[in-house]
Amino acid sequence: MQPGPGGGAAAGNARHPMKRRVPLSEPSLGDPHQLFHDTSSAHGPGSYVAHRVPGGLGYSSPLQPGFLDDPMSNMAVAYGSSLAAHGKELVDKNIDRFIPVTKLKYYFAVDTVYVGKKLGLLVFPYLHQDWEVQYQQDMPVAPRFDINAPDLYIPAMAFITYILVAGLALGTQDRFSPDLLGLQASSALAWLTVEVLAILLSLYLVTVNTDLTTIDLLAFSGYKMIGGVVTGLLFGKTGYYVVLSWCCVAIFVFMIRTLRLKILSEVAAEGVLVRGARNQLRMYLTMAIAAAQPLFMYWLTFHLVR
Repeated sequence: MQPGPGGGAAAGNARHPMKRRVPLSEPSLGDPHQLFHDTSSAHGPGSYVAHRVPGGLGYSSPLQPGFLDDPMSNMAVAYGSSLAAHGKELVDKNIDRFIPVTKLKYYFAVDTVYVGKKLGLLVFPYLHQDWEVQYQQDMPVAPRFDINAPDLYIPAMAFITYILVAGLALGTQDRFSPDLLGLQASSALAWLTVEVLAILLSLYLVTVNTDLTTIDLLAFSGYKMIGGVVTGLLFGKTGYYVVLSWCCVAIFVFMIRTLRLKILSEVAAEGVLVRGARNQLRMYLTMAIAAAQPLFMYWLTFHLVR
């Protein structure tokens, strides 16, 4: 039924003209955790259109766009951004000075073939002939291309395996507890830190010119084998001492042949062993570092096998 002229005018005065309402977002793109639809954007007498701030949790006031147009506020935002960028650059520079994060990628550039060959070299170092690290444009080749290059993947996995095997050994002996397992992990890290610091101090006192870095020493010191603990769990103390003896001799030979090219680099470059007090100190230091590896291996594992 068509309304009369009077009825149409009354209806027009009673309510505002219909306006097209534009949704802020599609229903399918809304927050999946929102239980109810937001109706605060509805138009009505005395209402205003609220603008959602990108990345915010609610709606901003009508004065927000005007505030962003203020030149002083723009300068403050630009200054804050530059200050944050400068702070990030300063933090990255200081972190890289003490912990060379950018260089750590080199020590984890390994693959399955390299890990298998490296483990074979650690267990059977007697058959290996060429121990020199390969270089390309004055930069060492990545470990996955050179078996002689140090890496941190195997030491990291060896430490995790040591903790797991230690927990298994303590569990089979009814001595397992979280506190004791944490003590094993912390003591292993402490001894490794003491060993690396002692080597650095010795190199400084002997005044050895070498390209060995702290990360290299950490990698070489982390190659300690823990196969003796696993064998001890399977075959008792006899198997433990047999496998441990083999691993001790193997790591001693590995460290001697690896470090002599680093610590005795000047003598090795000449090809002739030059006798002298400094060269003898370098030889003694090399043998001391190599001899310390079996001692630490025994100290970290003997109490886990009973």
